[in-house]
Amino acid sequence: MAATPLGDGEGLTNLEGHTDFDVTWPWRRDEPLRRGATAVLRVKDEARSLAYVLPPLLRAVDEVLVVDNNSTDGTPDEARRVADELGRADRLRVEHYPFDVARAGAEHRATPERSVHSLAYFYNWCFAQVTTRYSWKWDGDMVLTREGELSMGALSWQVGSAQAVVRLPRHSLYVESSQRAYLDLGLRNAEEWGFPVGPDYVYTKAPEWEIRTTPETYRELELPQGLCVELKWLDGDEFAHWSDPESFATSQRNHRKRREWEVFHALRAGRVPTGVVQVDAPAGVHVVDHVTAEWMPRAPRPFRVDDPRHRRS
Repeated sequence: MAATPLGDGEGLTNLEGHTDFDVTWPWRRDEPLRRGATAVLRVKDEARSLAYVLPPLLRAVDEVLVVDNNSTDGTPDEARRVADELGRADRLRVEHYPFDVARAGAEHRATPERSVHSLAYFYNWCFAQVTTRYSWKWDGDMVLTREGELSMGALSWQVGSAQAVVRLPRHSLYVESSQRAYLDLGLRNAEEWGFPVGPDYVYTKAPEWEIRTTPETYRELELPQGLCVELKWLDGDEFAHWSDPESFATSQRNHRKRREWEVFHALRAGRVPTGVVQVDAPAGVHVVDHVTAEWMPRAPRPFRVDDPRHRRS
């Protein structure tokens, strides 16, 4: 997407007049941006996932910025606990965004772009808190494998001085219990997750969700498969951040979400769809740890599924 003049000014003001939450672009501050990379997590009620998400991330990047949006499950406290336990509290920063943010879909479409309730405004505010030259748009349910941690750590010091956008393939991991999960190898998702911090890379409003602008020409890198999984808890409300998930069935823009919707509900009904592999962890090992530390690093590449009923341990 071609860049807009949005990032050329000093920042953004919001329609509601909450001056404490105006956006000041980090490249317009007096302090120069530091070399390195920051992972920015915009989270709401992700406490259960953070014990798996944060450790490899805190080891891989220079700073992890957790922006909590009115969680009720103790997400900020859990983030601090994990960082303290890991001995990486100095790499964690927690901020609070107190305004309810429109869910993707119809609510997003009905919300003005410059409102504090807009996804685009919220994302711009979050990334405006970054003080490094590079940023990772990280979700509160994305877990690096051991390979992913090493690759991202090696990359972080390089991308801080390069104008490169990084795509990171990830696979959905549907967690049934502490011992069993289902890995979707039938959908390859490689979105843009790493961006330089600068006026060419800001957020604007798109039809269903926010989108990051990019210049007309830029360097793009894509990391290999097997570096990241996205947790989906089968006993949770996986689609709470969407206002109209029924639209997945008809919108071409929502192909990925349609696949996730179908797999999620099939597994809850006891069916394993084509392209999905059941993974059972050994006794005493949580299945998320097993998948990220053992299963995915040992799996042949490219990933393949010969039989949807196939089981791997």
